[in-house]
Amino acid sequence: MTDVQKGKIYQSLSGFYDIVLNGKTFRTRARGNFRKHQIKPLVGDWVEFTAPNQHEGYVLKVLPRFNELVRPPIANTDQAFVVTSAVEPDFSASLLDKELVALEREHIQPILVFTKVDLLSETVKPHFLQIVKNYQQLVGYPTIIATDPEADTQLLSRLIDKQTVVMGQTGAGKSTLLNHLDPELNLTTGEISQALSRGKHTTRKVSLVTINGGVVADTPGFSSFETMDIQPTELKNYYPDFVRVAVNCKFRECVHINEPDCAVKQGVKNGTILTSRYEDYVDQYQTIKAQKPVYRRKRGN
Repeated sequence: MTDVQKGKIYQSLSGFYDIVLNGKTFRTRARGNFRKHQIKPLVGDWVEFTAPNQHEGYVLKVLPRFNELVRPPIANTDQAFVVTSAVEPDFSASLLDKELVALEREHIQPILVFTKVDLLSETVKPHFLQIVKNYQQLVGYPTIIATDPEADTQLLSRLIDKQTVVMGQTGAGKSTLLNHLDPELNLTTGEISQALSRGKHTTRKVSLVTINGGVVADTPGFSSFETMDIQPTELKNYYPDFVRVAVNCKFRECVHINEPDCAVKQGVKNGTILTSRYEDYVDQYQTIKAQKPVYRRKRGN
């Protein structure tokens, strides 16, 4: 029998899993009982596998994950470049906040990367730059404007020894950004459909590529992002700007909606918490509360 080896899944496509070990790629399939036990290997998984050669092998076991994203489907991610365009498609604070909730839930560090800022008119640009500043100073996330001269250096330095997912709305410029950081990738990019204000889905699979000593996932874009299986009372925990002041709320289990003496609502009033963030939170809270229970699917470990 071939020795059992340990490697990382770099690509999943049509039932095949490409595992990288010591610079070599092994094409494998999952064991037959995976489906029976509802185990689905994901890109980013560390797995045990056996392979007599690089073209035919089997994944024997998915090792425990420290996190998992559903959209994009990827495991064991350290950080995310959340690529958000200023225009084409237009900036959506609501979409951005939903993405950030998904990342906070899985303890993934977001880095906000704003693209197409150079396409803004001189009258609109100062307002947008204030939004960027607010996410950095009031919410507390690192922000990078992709067109700034030092942007490449900042992004490349963050990749070293990390697994990074690049996520964002269709057409926001994810593949363009990665091509800029590593021109040898030559990833396909697409024009924005003016009629639909949506991009063509040029990235159709999730796969890892190596850039500057780290692994990076270029992922399919999307035009909407739904909140997943989160309990209404949990949601507040994924807004770090709320968590920082919530200790000052009158009620320990305050959900920052109707309760009196709420420090979060006071923060909105005095300008230390973004009104748009709070409104997005209330919308998400009400949506989750209104929906039927969604039971967490079995994880593949």
